[in-house]
Amino acid sequence: MANRHLSRSVVMQTLFEWDIAHEMGRTVDAGDALQRNAEEYAPGVGDFSFMKDLLGGTMSRRADLDAIIEKAAPDWPIAKISPVDRNILRLGLFELLFADRTEVPAKVAINEAIELAKTYGGESSGKFVNGVLGAVYKEIGEPGKHETSKKKRNDIPYDQLPVERLVGAVVYAKHGGEMYLALVHDIFGHWTLSKGKLQPEENEEIGVVRKIKEEIGLTIKPAEKLGENEYVASDPESGKKRKHVSYFLAESKFEDIKLEEKGGLDDAKWFKVADILDLNFYNDILPIVTKALNGLAGEKGRESGASGGSKQNKAKK
Repeated sequence: MANRHLSRSVVMQTLFEWDIAHEMGRTVDAGDALQRNAEEYAPGVGDFSFMKDLLGGTMSRRADLDAIIEKAAPDWPIAKISPVDRNILRLGLFELLFADRTEVPAKVAINEAIELAKTYGGESSGKFVNGVLGAVYKEIGEPGKHETSKKKRNDIPYDQLPVERLVGAVVYAKHGGEMYLALVHDIFGHWTLSKGKLQPEENEEIGVVRKIKEEIGLTIKPAEKLGENEYVASDPESGKKRKHVSYFLAESKFEDIKLEEKGGLDDAKWFKVADILDLNFYNDILPIVTKALNGLAGEKGRESGASGGSKQNKAKK
């Protein structure tokens, strides 16, 4: 059920938020965080009791769940597992081991956790979560292994899903002889590109200028269009939709970034181009960033060549 998947996403996000705050020595009320996240990311879902029970159950058994994770993945102490992955594992294990199987069959618990890992984790998160939960599943006797679903699938074909148009940008600036990129950081631990929804009938170039100004406070000058990507997302009110994002390369002055106060993002900053190689990006963002870097490298090379040619001409004179 799409609503249940969205509810699990909200619970996972709350677990992640509480976990990070705990690591930093800060106190976060998990119940208040859940309420806030549910209102922000799942308005109108009407499944708050499910979220509350899932969060409470997972947190109350956290020590037991962590011990099981370390037993199933002995090479990965809890502290070494990424915060996103370990909280997905905690949630998935709680449902696998302690949820009512008439409500959440074992296979559903595992598949839901894997989908969360693919969406919010790193490149290998899905395989890692699958491996840990699969090991526990075998240990408990593979309940429901031979059951087949009697539910009829009524998924809408991909090409018939409604499309929501968004725009984003690889924002760069030149400062002190260095090239910088402006990136935003989401609550799931990834550095990514600033983006937002286009208004009806809005031109893409106008829209991207507006959205970057709103989200990170920078005034940009769009240059070339870098490319597009598309993914399916579930809206709590209208259901599944295709989100189609157009990305631009855009220049800005090297000014202070002012992150818009809204859910989903927790930081934004400038990075020297040489320092972004080790950042945690989403897989579909990497080709866009790489294309931008190649273009900027070519521009820098042309500038160097022009500068060198100018010096040579002066020398001849």
